[in-house]
Amino acid sequence: MPFEVKIPPMGESINSGVLAKWYVQDGDVVKKDQPLFELETDKITTEGTAETAGRVSLLVAAGTEVKIGAVVAKIDESNTATVGSPLAGAPVAPTSPQSAIANPQSPSVRRLAAETGINPATVTGTGKAGRVTKGDMLEASSGKSAPVGSPLAGAPTPPPTPTTSASPVSAIPNPKSPSERQTRKKLSPLRKRIAERLVQAQHEAAMLTTFNEVDMSAVIALRKKYQDDFVKKHGVKLGFMSFFTKAVVAALRDVPALNAQFAGDEIIQNNYFDIGVAVSTDRGLMVPVLRDCDQQSMAGIEQSLADLAKRAREGKITLPDLEGGVFTITNGGIFGSMLSTPILNAPQAGILGLHAINERPVVVDGQIVIRPMMYLALSYDHRLVDGREAVTFLVKAKQVIEDPARLLIGA
Repeated sequence: MPFEVKIPPMGESINSGVLAKWYVQDGDVVKKDQPLFELETDKITTEGTAETAGRVSLLVAAGTEVKIGAVVAKIDESNTATVGSPLAGAPVAPTSPQSAIANPQSPSVRRLAAETGINPATVTGTGKAGRVTKGDMLEASSGKSAPVGSPLAGAPTPPPTPTTSASPVSAIPNPKSPSERQTRKKLSPLRKRIAERLVQAQHEAAMLTTFNEVDMSAVIALRKKYQDDFVKKHGVKLGFMSFFTKAVVAALRDVPALNAQFAGDEIIQNNYFDIGVAVSTDRGLMVPVLRDCDQQSMAGIEQSLADLAKRAREGKITLPDLEGGVFTITNGGIFGSMLSTPILNAPQAGILGLHAINERPVVVDGQIVIRPMMYLALSYDHRLVDGREAVTFLVKAKQVIEDPARLLIGA
């Protein structure tokens, strides 16, 4: 009896997902633990692997929403022939140019057929046993070869017919049809969940944003002085995020109201420092969490962040990686953002937005000097945090960044 490939459990809060793509084709022979499909949920994207070896039969098309536990494929464990070989014991029929379309075509031929609208069965195949090749399709699409059965195939080309010059209106090249001017695609579960959470945060919290600016000279100088030694010792670069993570921890200690959250008619005060860091991926924004940042070294924070960001972008992040954060840092500056008002990551009470570093004239000790400056934006839940506390938080973060020695003495 064939082995059933099922959608694995993903956590109590995840009931379904979208089978985004198959890594194998129907009829392929797969090995044990070989990746079979990619599943997108409203929180994470993960891979499903083969629990046994054999020939796979796909039961669900890519793009289909599937429930947890649903059977999406079957594996015939009795058939472990070479990948891509015909079914065991089945005779192999010779192919002709006219019957080539009935046999498996290469991916490039299928892609060109979809793009050009040319049926491979109408193209003269020059490949082995008369198969249609990518080159055959390209020639057919460029008009260099005539389709099989065409009355022009092999016939002399008639002389061109004189034509009148085109009018200015007809000179417009290839005007787009209505179907080409717009395309539509269904929201992925992750993008849909992001949209829901952002709207929910704005509806359920009394969100307000306050701003400050910070001189990055001291941090930039430290990174320049110690970067090479840091990389040699720890195998990772000393970035800005470890400084800001430590600054946030220091500010949360001074302003615990920003390390709290609502729970019905109660306020939960968090006494730990698990900081979420927003990571942009091609699937959408994710916020993996750095654990116990008050206890981690700068190197530990940079190493943890590099690992989480890599796994997020590769679609290998897990649900526990995204849970339990008490505060979030988001850095729009890496994309050139000058100023923004970040939206809360509910149920957290605060989020710190970092922005681009730009040299600007500022007044220091009565003198105008040029310094690398960054705007900071703190969005917070006004139900939990007063304006005075929000400003105090930003000032503390600013002090730590402008004088990192405070981290050593706890000032």
